[in-house]
Formats: sequence, structure tokens, C-alpha cells
Amino acid sequence: MKQGYRELLDEANAVVEVVSPEEAATLLDDPDTVFVDLRDPREVQREGRIPGAQHCPRGMLEFWIDPESPYHKPFFSSGKSFVFFCAGGWRSALAAKTAQEMGLEPVRHILGGFTAWRSAGLPTETGEKKG
Repeated sequence: MKQGYRELLDEANAVVEVVSPEEAATLLDDPDTVFVDLRDPREVQREGRIPGAQHCPRGMLEFWIDPESPYHKPFFSSGKSFVFFCAGGWRSALAAKTAQEMGLEPVRHILGGFTAWRSAGLPTETGEKKG
């Protein structure tokens, strides 16, 4: 194996801004910041979500970012900054690096992910589908 997951994570964390849950929480009400939840839909439903976060399953990220893709989501072309998170901060580190390489700026990710956010007592809402 040329690179294991630890090396990939170290590389991502070296080039992407990593923020604590508390630092990220200061951006929650910023209209120029989009929180992006990369977890599987079942994780979101089971564990809840950060209020107002956009959901983007990790496997769709590249397709949703690229405006040329038939799956493109306009919030990725908003010109806003992005805060990525997953359950523990691994998927979000790799996703944030990819998003940055694709041209999104600025991009951050939450150290420890949603688990650390919730442990810090920061706001959450139910992950159940609405409607």
C-alpha cells in the first residue's frame, strides 16, 4: 500500500483549516457560511444534525460540487465558505481536501465531527425527515 488512511488524513489536515466544534459554532449564524453534513442518511436520522446544515452524502460530494455535473447542487456555487463535518472528522477531512482541490474556498472541517459537536453541548436538531 502506498498510503494508508492515516497518511491521507494527515495530508488533508495539513492543507485544510481544522476548527474545533466551539470555533465552528461561532459560524453557525453566519449567512455566508454553509455547514455540510457528509454522513450517511441513516446516521443523520439516528443521531440528529447541526441546525441548518446541508446534507451531502460523502459519495456524492464531487458530483454535487461540479457545476458541469447533472447532480450539481447550487449551494456549492454560492460563493460562501463551507464547514464540513461527519461523525468523527475523518470523512470530513478527506472531503474538505477534495472540495478545496476542486476550487471551493474557504473550506474548513470540524475536528471530531458531529460526535465532538454533540459532546460539547452545541445545538442539534432531530434528524428525522420532515413532511
